[in-house]
Amino acid sequence: MKNIILLTGFLFSGFVSAQVGIGKEMVDGDGILDFALNTTNGIMLPIVETLPNDAVAGTILMDKNDKIVKMKDSSAWVELSDAGSINNATFNTSTEVPGPNRVIIGNSTTNAPGVLVLESTDKALILPKIADPHINVKSPYPGMICYDTVSKTMAVFDGLKWSYWK
Repeated sequence: MKNIILLTGFLFSGFVSAQVGIGKEMVDGDGILDFALNTTNGIMLPIVETLPNDAVAGTILMDKNDKIVKMKDSSAWVELSDAGSINNATFNTSTEVPGPNRVIIGNSTTNAPGVLVLESTDKALILPKIADPHINVKSPYPGMICYDTVSKTMAVFDGLKWSYWK
């Protein structure tokens, strides 16, 4: 719980035109959100029951129905993994609170839907960097995403196995 509060505090501190580093003092280059080196912690994608109709290009999530990690491009959902498993996932059963309920980094407002919205014209998300996640992440969670520093690819865990994207 303490880690969640700490992470939330870091994210809220970067609301307006900021670069946010998680577990590090300085953000690399033009990153809007960056993570410490030599970690085995990745970003956990949301696992959704219904694909959002208003998702913008670049939205990444895991579909609870077919257990596939997907990314929205300009016109369709692109599959980033094979069908995986969500057996190890624990779901929040609380009723969702209506309203925007999101963190925006890089701007004070946005029209893009999402829980975490990175809004910038010249900065990007820098994924957590993990060497050989299939070896070094001992208990990956379905929907985990990171950058593999060995293969130099984006790595996505579907609950059963890792998929790698150049």
